[in-house]
Amino acid sequence: MTEYTFDDLAVVMGTYNEEQAIGSVLADIDRITHGRAEVVCVDGSDDRTPEIARKMGARVIEQEPQGYGVAVEAAVLAPDRPVVVTTDCDDTYPMEYLPKFLDLINDGYDVVSGDRITKGAETMPRLNRAGNIAFARLASFLMGATVHDTTTGMRAYRRELLHDIEWTENTGLSAELLIRPAMRGYKIAEVPIPYRERAGETKLDPFAGGAAIGKSIVKVCLEERLRL
Repeated sequence: MTEYTFDDLAVVMGTYNEEQAIGSVLADIDRITHGRAEVVCVDGSDDRTPEIARKMGARVIEQEPQGYGVAVEAAVLAPDRPVVVTTDCDDTYPMEYLPKFLDLINDGYDVVSGDRITKGAETMPRLNRAGNIAFARLASFLMGATVHDTTTGMRAYRRELLHDIEWTENTGLSAELLIRPAMRGYKIAEVPIPYRERAGETKLDPFAGGAAIGKSIVKVCLEERLRL
């Protein structure tokens, strides 16, 4: 089996008006991977986010703002490197876990998912935390298997998996990116991770966004059950 290194790693994200945080995120990726990982940002910003990202060596793909899932789907399908890690651009996720995620891919896992809930997610707004716990319980019930965090933005994937599955969701894409592989028998690992308070303002309406995510979880789980 191929032993992947940081030279085989792409870290990707959808970015939208995150000039306060993007520099810190990219600096962390560069420091942890010794500048060897490819970084791809799919951007719809009207602030300095793409300018900062390019100056720091990231590949920036510009698109009109169409929602979280549209940007992230374009991001995960863009790299040629065999291991793709998603993260958010708001400096909430611990890039120091990249080596552990890569080790687990090398151990044979197809998806390595950062679990923010098990460690407590004390910095997450109370409403968001309650919603994320509810989403995980709903998905676990419908899947028939326990997952702890369906909506995390930090995961590692084998590239071929990302291209073998058709992705259909927008706001609910983060849940779909875990549910479809899990229900198709891919090998999944969840890793408890710390979660930091975000830099800048959130773009997601907790009520409208939460309803869209819940609907996606039900839809995707039912579609996968019909495939069995």
